[in-house]
Amino acid sequence: MDVRVELIREVGQELVDAFSRLLPQLSATAKPLDHEAIDRMVTWDANTVLVARTSEAIVGTLTLVLLPLPSGLRARVEDVVVDSAARGRGVAALLTQEAVRIARDAGARTVDLTSRPDRVAANRLYERLGFQVRESTVYRFPID
Repeated sequence: MDVRVELIREVGQELVDAFSRLLPQLSATAKPLDHEAIDRMVTWDANTVLVARTSEAIVGTLTLVLLPLPSGLRARVEDVVVDSAARGRGVAALLTQEAVRIARDAGARTVDLTSRPDRVAANRLYERLGFQVRESTVYRFPID
């Protein structure tokens, strides 16, 4: 499968349709995104939205967040999702490698990501790409 990774700069119906198809594969509780929500995400200064595309469709997405902090520029990979029909074909690796390249070029000191333990294949991929498991506790404060 021929896949290319693209940086998204503007939102069209194809992207809205892709998020409608992909987001439920990432999270059963995520609310659907309309054009306005996707445009806000794409145009947010800290975000870089990447998509993986075949000749037929967008088959994956990743959001890279760059955070200028007192300890230096940090990067986070968020919401990586690859269409179930395209999994196991290197799509997530291409997206992640491009995110790391962008973070490195921006001067980030580190790139962090989180992945649930039950996502065995994803965790193997991240380790294969050079990510290291950190001894840390992640806390979440639910707003809703």
